[in-house]
Amino acid sequence: MKKNFWKLSSIAFTLATMVISASCSNDNDPITEPEPEPADTELLGELTGKLTLKSGNAYNLTGGFTVKSGATLTIEPGVTIIAKEDDIVDYILVEQGAKILAEGTASNPIIMTSEKKEPGAWGGLHICGKAKINVTGGTAKSEIGNATYGGNEDADNSGKLRYIRLEYTGYSFDEEHEANGVTFYGVGNGTVVEYLQAYKGSDDGFEWFGGSVNVKYLVATSCSDDSFDWTQGWRGKGQFLVAYQENESTLGYDCDCLIEADNDSKVFGASPVSAPVLANLTLIGNNSTVGTRGIRLRAGTQAKIYNALVDGKKNTLTTETTETETALDNGTSILNNIWLATSFSGKEGIYTSEKFNAAQGNAQNKAFTLSNKYIGTEAGGTDLSSDSFFAKAEYKGAVASENDWTKGWTK
Repeated sequence: MKKNFWKLSSIAFTLATMVISASCSNDNDPITEPEPEPADTELLGELTGKLTLKSGNAYNLTGGFTVKSGATLTIEPGVTIIAKEDDIVDYILVEQGAKILAEGTASNPIIMTSEKKEPGAWGGLHICGKAKINVTGGTAKSEIGNATYGGNEDADNSGKLRYIRLEYTGYSFDEEHEANGVTFYGVGNGTVVEYLQAYKGSDDGFEWFGGSVNVKYLVATSCSDDSFDWTQGWRGKGQFLVAYQENESTLGYDCDCLIEADNDSKVFGASPVSAPVLANLTLIGNNSTVGTRGIRLRAGTQAKIYNALVDGKKNTLTTETTETETALDNGTSILNNIWLATSFSGKEGIYTSEKFNAAQGNAQNKAFTLSNKYIGTEAGGTDLSSDSFFAKAEYKGAVASENDWTKGWTK
C-alpha cells in the first residue's frame, strides 16, 4: 500500500495556500478546498482544518490527537486506528465546536484498537460539547485533555458516530483519571450516536458527563469498571443497550456495575438533574463477588427505564439517596417492564421492593432464557414510539433473536 506521510504542519501549509489562492482569484472563479492527504502511519497533535481517513487504510495513533474547534475529522468505513505500544498516552479528543464524522457500516466497521491487546492500553475517544451540565458555573474541564465542556446549547452537534468498535481502552493516568471507551462531555442531542461497542476496557464502557445526547445500539463487553455510567445531569435518551461481562476466571480481572448512575456525587439535587429515558436493555453481569450491583441508581439521579432484562449480579437493581428514591416514589422516575434475575433493594426505604413489584410488568427473581450470551427477548413491553426517537419494541430486552443487530461488527 502506498504511504503518504501526513504531518500536522502540512495542514497549516494547505490552509495557508487556500487563503492566498482565494485572495488572488477572480470573484467568479470557483474555489476548491482540498483536504490534506492523510498518512496511513501517524495521528498526533492538533487538527485545525479538515481531514479524511480513507476507507481500508490503517492509521497509527502515536499520542494525543485533538480535533480543535472549527475542525472536522472524517473517518470512512473500514478504517482501523491503532494505538501504538509506547510510553505516550494515546487518545482522540474532539473539542467543543469541532466535529467527528465517523460512519462505518455493519459489514465494514471502523475499528479503534491498540497494538497491545490488553485492557487499558490506550485512552479511548473523548467528545466535548456545549450542552448543559450541572457543575457550578455551567462548564468544566475534561478528565483527559483538559478541554472545556458544557454550556447552554442542548441541540449542539458534535457529529456522527456509527458502527465503531473501540477495543482495549481505559488507560489510567492516575487514581482519579482513567479513560473510558467513549466519554461524552456535555454532548448535545444534535449529535448522532448509533452502533458502538466498547470491548474489554479497563474503566467504563460508555460514560456521560451531563449533556443531552441520545444513543442507540450500544454494546459494552467485559469492561472492568461500569458498562454504562452517567453523572453531571445527563438527560438524553437511549434504546437497545447491551452490557455483557465475561467471568473473572476468563478475563483475569473483575467487572463492576452494569449501570452506575449519579446526578452529582456531592450535591444530589444539582440542576439540571440526570434524567435519561432508556428502553430495551439486556444487562448480563459475571456474578462477581466484588462488583455485586447490576443497575445502581444513586446520588440524586432520576431515570425512566423500560423493557429491561438484568442478570448476573447478586443485587440486580439498587437505589440510594433520598432524592433518587423520592423521584421513583412520586412518579418522576419510572421503572416499568423490568425483569430481575435476583432482587431489588432500596437503601432509604422510600421506594420499596413492594412498590417495584407493583409497577407495570416488573418482576424479581425471574428466570429468562438467552442464547449466545445476550440474544433473546421476553414478551411484554412499553411502547415509546410516540416519541420519534424510539422504535416500537414492545418486549423486554435489547436484541431480538430475529433481528441480531450486533452481528458482523461486534467482537
